[in-house]
Amino acid sequence: MSLIISNIALHFLSKKEETGEVLLRLGPEDVAASSKIESFVDALHKIYNSKGSKAYGHFSSMPAAGDSARFVDIMESYLGEAQTFHQFSSQAGNLLKNELEKYDLAETGYLIICHYEYMGGRYLLAAVIPISEHYSVDGELNISADQHLDTNKLQLAARIDLFDYQNNAEGNRYISFIKGRAGRKVSDFFLDFLSCEEGLNSKEQTQTLVQAVEDYVAVNQFDANEKQQTRKELLSYCKEQKESAQDVSLQEIGNVIKTEESNQDFYKFCQEQSYPIEESFPHDQAVVNKVTKYAGYGNGISLSFERSHFGQDVVYNPANESITIFKVPPNLKEQLFALLENDRKQNEQKISASLDNTDSADENEF
Repeated sequence: MSLIISNIALHFLSKKEETGEVLLRLGPEDVAASSKIESFVDALHKIYNSKGSKAYGHFSSMPAAGDSARFVDIMESYLGEAQTFHQFSSQAGNLLKNELEKYDLAETGYLIICHYEYMGGRYLLAAVIPISEHYSVDGELNISADQHLDTNKLQLAARIDLFDYQNNAEGNRYISFIKGRAGRKVSDFFLDFLSCEEGLNSKEQTQTLVQAVEDYVAVNQFDANEKQQTRKELLSYCKEQKESAQDVSLQEIGNVIKTEESNQDFYKFCQEQSYPIEESFPHDQAVVNKVTKYAGYGNGISLSFERSHFGQDVVYNPANESITIFKVPPNLKEQLFALLENDRKQNEQKISASLDNTDSADENEF
């Protein structure tokens, strides 16, 4: 296993329904990094990496209010060996408890703080893992209920890249965190707990990257097939980087999409055009996924098609908001023929029933 745990702490946060008071129960001081815990952290690391809705930031330069220490202060105290990991994690738990009490939220569960290494990187992960109930049945058919850590519902989590932080404290992306659901309110208190400010906007960076690639293929006069192939190569590269939790690099992209027909290197093209884009950055995969396909759903209609078909096999008329599709997919064509045949039979039955009623009415007249 490539993951090495330096320290890990587990504390429990709960909330009294009657008063709204948040309770913090501290875990044991020394948690041995057993094989089970290593497997758990490895799974948590992968779940966190797979989350597409992440943002990036840095520690705030604003001083702490009153006498309370900031998360970065107690973290520095731990990293500088001025206090133990348990002392640091306990203080962090109290910081989170104080922030939770300011909000009318029921965000409770187990607070995991873990200092670990993975593939040469050093990280500090802080996450609140919710609890879910599950049921089991024994041999006597007795049903019992129990609780488990529901890592698949992970929403409150942030990870500090310690190498990046210690080597580039003035940077704006050494902290990554999962974006809040249903607006920002749910994650606001978690950012306040970390004293974290948003920095690099990965979505905007990725949108600029996609636009740069589109400009590049246009300037180099790629034909429709070459453009689509370039988009697919970009998509494939970005997927690989996302799976390995690596930044995308403009120089690497230049090597990936380079063709004999192109007159200039993509990396040099970006420099000459002065795009507001970092040389490497954590990208937003959802933005890149749209480079090869258009897709939409609404009012019971779902439609998707490759970008290369737009204007040829798929024609949009904005005047009457209609789409005309040529070269209908064979499997869809079969369904449409079956639907037409079914409608034809129903119409014949209606006509037959109408004629029968007419004949019956004529007979009654006599």
